[in-house]
Amino acid sequence: MAPWLPEILRNPLATLIGEPCTKTLIDELNIFDPLCLRHAVSKGLGLGIVLGGCIVKLPQLFKILNAKSVAGISLSSYVLEVLANAITLAYNFRQGYSFTTYGEALFIGVQNIAITLLILAFTGRTMVGIVTSTLLLAFAYVLFDTSLVNGSLLSVLYGLTIPLVISSRIPQIYAIHKNKYTGQLSAFAVFNYFFGTAARLFTTMVEVDDSLVLIGAVLAVVANGVLAAQMLYFWNAQAPQDKHGLDTKKTI
Repeated sequence: MAPWLPEILRNPLATLIGEPCTKTLIDELNIFDPLCLRHAVSKGLGLGIVLGGCIVKLPQLFKILNAKSVAGISLSSYVLEVLANAITLAYNFRQGYSFTTYGEALFIGVQNIAITLLILAFTGRTMVGIVTSTLLLAFAYVLFDTSLVNGSLLSVLYGLTIPLVISSRIPQIYAIHKNKYTGQLSAFAVFNYFFGTAARLFTTMVEVDDSLVLIGAVLAVVANGVLAAQMLYFWNAQAPQDKHGLDTKKTI
């Protein structure tokens, strides 16, 4: 069957889901073909996750800037998350996986570095923030250089991101549990992160034949699910007060 969709619309679809599935789903209108339908859904979700990654942390950034406070936000969580973002990006890129299966790591990593700088700036450690961000960017560069980090070492580092994903959430989870208060943590960011990682789990199962990536996706869903549950549970909680009746706004 000859293509009926104008090329200006068909070509981007073919680029996203591939020519064979474009022919099946679009040209032949066989929209119930199980393999192509699952592939197209995965590609669509993947693209949506990458686009969402461009803005998912912006509400957190704006909330910090508007409040001029980082109360309830864990510095160590963000530093660990930036490390995991860099390793994830380098590993998937060097493995040759589709950008739609990991691209959000790039945009989220950039936003995480910005938030890390704000946390340090609002706690009087601006110079430390500049040094930290420089070191993080240098670390990311090294990961992409095959002469400095070979494939085997990068696989080991990626394996380490599995506990890193969990450990990056533990300080934030603990801070909320201890204070019974979510502070300046953005509900939009938390819930979007949770649903995004759930969708990423699906795309990983469909498109990536890599047990390390799959395990990481599963643990990301679990860790972000705990944070989302805490956000709901402490939704109307007030800032904790010390014995003098003053708000306690410490950052771990």
